[in-house]
Amino acid sequence: MEGFLNFRITPWLRRLITRALAIIPAVLVIGMLGESKTTQLLVASQVVLSMQLGFAVWPLMRFTNEKAKMGEFANRLWLKILGWITAAIIIALNLKLLLDMFVPAPILKAFYGLFGLPAPTE
Repeated sequence: MEGFLNFRITPWLRRLITRALAIIPAVLVIGMLGESKTTQLLVASQVVLSMQLGFAVWPLMRFTNEKAKMGEFANRLWLKILGWITAAIIIALNLKLLLDMFVPAPILKAFYGLFGLPAPTE
C-alpha cells in the first residue's frame, strides 16, 4: 500500500497501528458486554465472515465465465452450471445462517412454520 498511496511510515509504527485497529474494537466490545458473552461474539463474528464468501464467489464466477477476459481458459458449460449452483447454495445457506443467528426465536419459529419446516433449536 505504501507505493500505491505514496505514504511512507516506519514499520514498527505501521504494525502498532494495524494491531491496535484489530484489537481495540474487540476489547471494547468485550468490555461492554462482559466476558461471558465472548463465545456468542465469536460465533457472530464467524457468521459475518462467512457472509463474505458469497461476495467472493459471485464475481469470481462472473469473471471466469467471460470468454473475452479468460480466452481459452474460460469456464466450460458444465463448470458454469456447477459453479453457479454452488454459489447459490453458499448464498442460500448464508442467508439461513443469518436468519437463525439474528432473528428472535418466536419470529423464526413462525417463519419456518410457514414452510412446514422444523425451527432450529438452540
